[in-house]
Amino acid sequence: MSRMLEEIRQQPDALERTLSTELRRIERFKLRVAKRRPRLIVLAARGTSDNAAQFGRYLLEITTGIPVSLAAPAIHTLYNARIDDREALVVAISQSGESTDTNLVLSRAREQGALTIGITNESSSTLARLAEHVFLVHAGREKSVAATKTYTGQVLMLYLLAYALGGRIRIDDLKRLPERAQMAVDLEPAIAELSGRYRFMDHAVVVGRGLNYATAFEFALKMMETCYVVAERFSSADFLHGPIAMVDPDFPVFAFAPSGPTWNSMAEALDKIDQLKAETVVITDAGNAEAAARATRVIKLPHKLPELYTPIPYIIPAQFFAACLASQKGLDPDKPRTITKVTLTM
Repeated sequence: MSRMLEEIRQQPDALERTLSTELRRIERFKLRVAKRRPRLIVLAARGTSDNAAQFGRYLLEITTGIPVSLAAPAIHTLYNARIDDREALVVAISQSGESTDTNLVLSRAREQGALTIGITNESSSTLARLAEHVFLVHAGREKSVAATKTYTGQVLMLYLLAYALGGRIRIDDLKRLPERAQMAVDLEPAIAELSGRYRFMDHAVVVGRGLNYATAFEFALKMMETCYVVAERFSSADFLHGPIAMVDPDFPVFAFAPSGPTWNSMAEALDKIDQLKAETVVITDAGNAEAAARATRVIKLPHKLPELYTPIPYIIPAQFFAACLASQKGLDPDKPRTITKVTLTM
């Protein structure tokens, strides 16, 4: 049994632990920023954490109205440019807290007088020492190279950050995330069986939109790093602007399809994919009865979920699929070739 599978199963408890442990710290930070609300938020991250940041961009702009930028660390590390961050809140996100370029972005921002936050799973990391405010993901040590429980922990911390900044986030809804994550964990046997159908797959497309645009990126990353599948990722809108031309009956498409604002766009994409006779696997929930009618295969969570809170329960089936597919291919998802747990880039 892989560590990746074990760590996917740990996520309901990790989310519960993170929420209960960090809520008091978040409430204190909420009082702090109420006196001086930032005019801009900058998120800095790499790899899986960068996908969490992509989610954070959508979440924070939707719920708080504050503009959000994703930092380009090379501006600092390669071009040595100086950015005026004085009116910004700069948030660095890193599982290990040792990402060299992400830490430099945070350090430079603090020198400029920005309000700084570090989100990490490691309390003794460099990032935790650099940031003015530290929010910890209490996932426990993650041993598999492929990040799973730290990703959903980071997503949870971004919900809490949105709440602290006055966003339309209810703590009672966040307290339901662990049970919704467990609902996704319970789908493991069905997903393991489904993965066998795709054991010879070497390329695929993953499509999402809005709050689940980042979910598509994270699922594609997991298939690339653990299964060596070339997985292209798109928003459903961008997909229709050209990339759909590469799809044919031998090119599987995976799609995240909650009900709500993004469904019409996703339904249009699925209809066009159907015309191409390509196989589709749709991840959805009981709130979207139309999704099953437009899919070849469906991974469906058994209860209706508000779209705002789907990214965590939607990524968990995708994580299971990647871990199981790797095993189907005879690969070790815990030890992808050429990859280490901490990647240092400049």
